[in-house]
Amino acid sequence: MLIGLIRHGLTDWNAVGKIQGHSDIPLNDEGRRQARLLAERLKEEPYHWDGLITSSLSRAKETGDIIASALHLPLLEPDDRLRERAYGQVEGMTQAEREEKWGVDWHLLDLGQESDADLQLRALAFMEALWTENRDKNLLVVSHGGFLANLYKALYQEKFTERIGNLSLSVLQREDADWEPLLYNCTKHLQEKK
Repeated sequence: MLIGLIRHGLTDWNAVGKIQGHSDIPLNDEGRRQARLLAERLKEEPYHWDGLITSSLSRAKETGDIIASALHLPLLEPDDRLRERAYGQVEGMTQAEREEKWGVDWHLLDLGQESDADLQLRALAFMEALWTENRDKNLLVVSHGGFLANLYKALYQEKFTERIGNLSLSVLQREDADWEPLLYNCTKHLQEKK
């Protein structure tokens, strides 16, 4: 089984550095353009995809709609387990606003955000269910930066730590017990078209 993990396209909040979390912020025009660029890349890649599943948040759903339409893929039902980390009181705030209100260690405070441990458990549960229910398929999955970063941390500890880019593509393969990374956080489709 192959799984192609994709971070949704750019939003206006991404562009100004606001934390989105569960806030349902739509793609902007650049995010839609990014999704079309990834779809064009995927048409040329050697991988065969059988379907696409997204987070239930609109920025991921729209990214998935654009890609699935371009590739003529069926869309599976959106999955709440793919949603971004809940950030509680810090949603909608920039780094400067967070630090002004709570200091540079704001992330260590209990401000209603989902913990790394809880997010990783949710991510691993999704991956296991995907494997159990679809092991004969290759699926694209559109999710969120914080979710994907914690999934990679849960699977690979500290091996992959760079920031997950908008419309990045990672490809994992599973045959037995482990997910083997074939491609990680690749945005070449965006770099070549600027």
